[in-house]
Amino acid sequence: MDQAIRDGVIYERQHGCLGPKKTMIKLINLTKKYGKLAAVNGINLEVAEGEVFGFLGPNGAGKTTTIRMMAGLLQPTSGSALIGGYDVQKEPLKAKYITGFIPDRPYLYEKLTATEFMYFVARLYAMNDSKKRIAELLDLFGLPDWKDELIENFSHGMKQRLVMASALLHYPKVLVVDEPMVGLDPRGARLVKDIFKDLARDGVTVFMSTHTLEIVEQMCTRVAIINKGDIIAEGSVEDLGRMARMQGSHLEPIFLKLTGGDEAM
Repeated sequence: MDQAIRDGVIYERQHGCLGPKKTMIKLINLTKKYGKLAAVNGINLEVAEGEVFGFLGPNGAGKTTTIRMMAGLLQPTSGSALIGGYDVQKEPLKAKYITGFIPDRPYLYEKLTATEFMYFVARLYAMNDSKKRIAELLDLFGLPDWKDELIENFSHGMKQRLVMASALLHYPKVLVVDEPMVGLDPRGARLVKDIFKDLARDGVTVFMSTHTLEIVEQMCTRVAIINKGDIIAEGSVEDLGRMARMQGSHLEPIFLKLTGGDEAM
């Protein structure tokens, strides 16, 4: 599929001409305050259908707070998060029905087997006939031999892969991921990267927060950097390089310069 970016808007070629793609994530003046502290300070973002979007920032910058508001786990002080056009606060069930969420610290019911856990998640989404889908996902994430084992016997990486499998169970249109590669070995990380790329090709929007900048360079169409609750940069890696006056550089030195991290080095 041919794509182009103009003035921050993604276009795809349709019938010989470029047309704008559907916006799947829209953050409008999204704000979260704790007393006088603005953890997230009125941010605005739009992410298109089929885009792999990187959300970066130093520790404590507001990344996880933003993601938890997008997932409906945290109520904003003001502003709104729209998923597929649904306001997460006003239409939470509709928004969550099309969203897959992979948190940075996933919680699993460890006295269940992998298959039992997948069936439990399927029931949450009212999936009546999920047997084939569960088998496909356990196989995709390399867990078929462990399907009847208790989750408490899984390694951290295996638990992470199981959470990812469960997040894809209901065919989400948007996947929100906080630190997807934590605990994965190189083979597992490669598997997840390939799966995310395949999902994007199928039109799924992937919103990914990570500290692994190499993965962002390899996968993301666009990137936003949040620092002290504010979006300080947004665009392709090349766009960020121009903002930092570091054209041709890798993302790490660009990120450090834009966030002021290079001053401590």
